[in-house]
Amino acid sequence: MGEPFKNLIGRALVADAAEHLRRTWRRFPAADFVADAGTGLDALEMKARVLHIATALERALPDDFDRAAGIVERALAPPHVDEDLGAMRTGPQGLAGWIVWPLGEWVVRRGMSTPERGLQALRELTQRFSAEFAVRPFIVAHPSIVFDHFGRWAADPNLHVRRWVSEGSRPRLPWGLRLHALVADPSPTLPLLRTLQDDASGYVRRSVANHLNDIAKDHPALVADWLAEHLPGAPAERRQLLAHASRTLVKRGDAAVLKAWGYARGFRGDATLALTPARLRIGQSVALRATLRSTSRRSQRLVVDYAVHHVKAAGHATAKVFKGWTLDLAAGASVQLDRSHSMREVTTRRYHPGLHRVELLVNGETAAAASFDLRPAA
Repeated sequence: MGEPFKNLIGRALVADAAEHLRRTWRRFPAADFVADAGTGLDALEMKARVLHIATALERALPDDFDRAAGIVERALAPPHVDEDLGAMRTGPQGLAGWIVWPLGEWVVRRGMSTPERGLQALRELTQRFSAEFAVRPFIVAHPSIVFDHFGRWAADPNLHVRRWVSEGSRPRLPWGLRLHALVADPSPTLPLLRTLQDDASGYVRRSVANHLNDIAKDHPALVADWLAEHLPGAPAERRQLLAHASRTLVKRGDAAVLKAWGYARGFRGDATLALTPARLRIGQSVALRATLRSTSRRSQRLVVDYAVHHVKAAGHATAKVFKGWTLDLAAGASVQLDRSHSMREVTTRRYHPGLHRVELLVNGETAAAASFDLRPAA
């Protein structure tokens, strides 16, 4: 088994931080900070380690936030200028990489009362890793100030700042604080997305696509209108972005979105779905074979997904839609589609024994269904 992910934020990280902070402020209590941050660190999980180190930073850095932020900023490595996130790490030139997460938490705690200075510090941090989690409490407490700055930073020369503008303001950012005001009304972020959707960096555009997909979960009509405005005549890069932004609504079979992409609602033809084996154990895979036969006199553009109704611990089932195929099916033609679907457990998903129903979704509607019996692992 590989090294636990949480160990990326460990004692070596603390020692490197102490070295660079003392380099920029000779009075930094390096030994006390290392002892404080290291006490009990190994027993904590990842997020708890971040908070623990942030608390040690609070004790070690000056109370005056502007002065302390200057010390931190001078300890940072040069700004990162490409998309290789793996290259963001602390080295001889300064702090970068995982230490930025607790530094961002420290800014949240100490910089909230001077939000403009706090945002400036986060802009520096995000160029050395990401401050997408740290900016979210600022959005809750000082939305007008944040969006005023984001409006300017959407044109920042550094791609990590531009991505931060989109990623940090996503309404439903995974692992991040839920921005309930933006879930209810995402309009403050729309001018930012309009600026960034044709960004030169694919790294930035992917964030915009995920941001729009977040919005689609609560405001499908807004994203359908966005497609109607921005899809016709769009260059290839924007079409790719909009396709990724549409993925939730395509899986739901949203009529307006399917129409925007040229997919007619429903399927004119016959469909079958076969699953083998009919019985399998947790950790094994099931083979899906879908057969579609057109009865239309015209070619049909089809998006074919499938939904697995996972049995939960309490015995009920919930459906999760998985991406399948997109194709043009000629008039009167047939096609066979094959896919292997793993039932191997992963960190984010646990499986439970029972009868699992699988539905074949063609342009958002159920066209065929079958079931397999999942048994405990051997």
